[in-house]
Amino acid sequence: MIIDAHNHPDWHGHDFSAFLENMAACHIDKTWLLTWESPQDEYDPGNSYTSLRSEEGPIPFSRCLRYKERAPEKFVLGYAPDPRLPDALDRLRAAVEIYGVKLYGELKLRMMYDNPDALRMFRYCGELGLPVTVHIDYPLDTGDAYPRPNWWYGGGIEAFERAVRACPETVFIGHGPGFWAHISADHQFDQVYYPQGPVVGEGKVVQMLRRYPNLHADLSANSALNALTRDPGFAKGFCLEFSDRLLHGRDCFDDQRAVFLRSLGLPDVVLGEIFAGNALKLAGEDDEE
Repeated sequence: MIIDAHNHPDWHGHDFSAFLENMAACHIDKTWLLTWESPQDEYDPGNSYTSLRSEEGPIPFSRCLRYKERAPEKFVLGYAPDPRLPDALDRLRAAVEIYGVKLYGELKLRMMYDNPDALRMFRYCGELGLPVTVHIDYPLDTGDAYPRPNWWYGGGIEAFERAVRACPETVFIGHGPGFWAHISADHQFDQVYYPQGPVVGEGKVVQMLRRYPNLHADLSANSALNALTRDPGFAKGFCLEFSDRLLHGRDCFDDQRAVFLRSLGLPDVVLGEIFAGNALKLAGEDDEE
């Protein structure tokens, strides 16, 4: 079984039919459908992935829900209302009770992830048993003054660590360039999106996974693929050590992550955990399969 633990509806030119066809071609059994709800001034309006944006942001919950209603066996619902909204907790509770939401994600906002509103939401997710997927990006200069000189999210790894530490009953899933750049201690994290070269020392991702049992990581997007492929020898040891807290995800529509994982010569039990077992446990589906 293979689960894609990070993807979005109508993403990168894939409508519902194309999405299902791609899942079949890549042997994906289930996909976690995540939202990206955000104020309009907090995401880049020029990128193609925002072309179907609504008042709620680039990927509103309504679009995830449409996919789930048409193919309920293929999708697991995620939803991340902006914690700064006064009714954010009410929105999440209603989505859980009415639509069966099992994940809080993707959180991708221009705010510090340890601010009081965020911590309140994270603790509530812990009470509900919802894993929290966060995206982190550092403020790298875009070269443009308008509409934003950069597109940062989350406040960096230090703010995220404070949140993970402050909410020990909540499961967090790290994601994004600003997370995966910290697989190495080479200090490239605030210089480029995709650091190159062998992994040096123990980066914050390694340190945090060892220190916080409530931290997981998804292997989606170019950020995770780059983090693993820049040093395959390190990647194999990393996957072996943290096999119970890594989740196969894509955030795109190729299967490069699965191909690379298989190339590492990992034991079948480890691949089973990363490809599906860990995701089934976190979404509360391990007893259903």
